[in-house]
Amino acid sequence: MHAITVREPGGPEVLEWTEVPDPEPGPGEVVIDIAATAVNRADTLQRQGYYPPPPGASDIIGLECSGRISAVGNGVSSWEAGDEVCALLAGGGYAEKVAVPAGQLLPTPPGWDLIDAGGLPEVACTVWSNLVGVAGLRAGELVLIQGGTGGIGTHGIQVAAALGARVAATAGNPERLERCRELGAELAIDYHDKDIADQLREATGGRGADVILDNMGAAALADNIDRLAPGGRLVIIGLQGGTKTEIDLSTVLRKRASIAATNLRGRPTDGPDGKAVIVAEVRAGLWPLIESGRVKPVVHARLPLPEASEAHRLLGEGGVIGKLLLVNPNFGG
Repeated sequence: MHAITVREPGGPEVLEWTEVPDPEPGPGEVVIDIAATAVNRADTLQRQGYYPPPPGASDIIGLECSGRISAVGNGVSSWEAGDEVCALLAGGGYAEKVAVPAGQLLPTPPGWDLIDAGGLPEVACTVWSNLVGVAGLRAGELVLIQGGTGGIGTHGIQVAAALGARVAATAGNPERLERCRELGAELAIDYHDKDIADQLREATGGRGADVILDNMGAAALADNIDRLAPGGRLVIIGLQGGTKTEIDLSTVLRKRASIAATNLRGRPTDGPDGKAVIVAEVRAGLWPLIESGRVKPVVHARLPLPEASEAHRLLGEGGVIGKLLLVNPNFGG
């Protein structure tokens, strides 16, 4: 098969379309003929040499995919060859085939194009596990989603609104702010504003945000704590603003606030905190919202998988709204 490999750590130009060995399904695994995958910011970090795959995972970039099962390993009874699926991966998505534990598979949602489903598992599992699982978001609460027009943001706004929460989202220009509103954000805030906390308190009778989903990390930590309501929950899922900072814990104590930081890739497949549990919860709780059309794909562009370097360049320029999909030109259709 062919896959995108990294010649050496560096810019988008180091990505190459090369021939690699076909994967074989191990016990409890299936092999998927990949229709599409998607570009995530973690992919760009791995390309630069900053985010290596966890032990045992493929060193090929790619954290999600869609396609058709072509082989089934021993011990797999709930899936069979020919099933159309999408999957959460620890790696291996930028390829024509991938082996993946069966517990990380999801059926392609009815009514969804198989290609579009290639950009669903990573955002679906990230948003659901953090907003519902970690933060316990409830109907009527206000959630602030940082980066409302990214892949996570466009999905998170829709999910939170579908769950009956009030949604605030940040973005960087009027066009992006309007897109947040179209997706279901009641309050769209320019992240350049200095008074985000005041705007949140004004919208909530002085309380602030009950939940914040943050992709910035250190640079936004103190401000995010200020933005929290009493009993608020801050969930950090990205470190675009750095890894180290200093905060005043007395504010956290006074607000009875909670701060969590999570990721998906390094989790084991099985166990109480594993990927299979998250995937099962997503299928039970989120898939009905997707099937009903209340949560829809937001796709910026589709590019051929061999042009992954161009997709990485586009993401790096900062103009992407939603997901960039990479389509396998040799998928059987």
